[in-house]
Amino acid sequence: MVAAAAPGRAEARAGALTRADGSRDGVALSAVPETRERPGEVVAGLLAALAIFASLIGVAYRPGRLIPAALLLALLATAIGGRHARLASLAILVGGVCFVVGMALAVITNHPLY
Repeated sequence: MVAAAAPGRAEARAGALTRADGSRDGVALSAVPETRERPGEVVAGLLAALAIFASLIGVAYRPGRLIPAALLLALLATAIGGRHARLASLAILVGGVCFVVGMALAVITNHPLY
């Protein structure tokens, strides 16, 4: 009796895993290959973050020295590209805004530009 019931259970399990259209249920496969981040992409992200930091510091301290260097770092990060392209674009935008604001504040408050 037990031997006769065993094939029925196996067939029920096999039937539960296959749908009416023949596809299998319960097995998750990914068609997207796993990609690793290149070292250049990591460097681009760090350069973009450093450019944003230097731009924000340049607003308060000598915008004529720090912000152009920060903009060059942001442009270099954009040229490298990769995963952090949006961060590099944000670094260019932040650098431009900080340059205008920093120069205006330096002129208004009579602080040195360079």
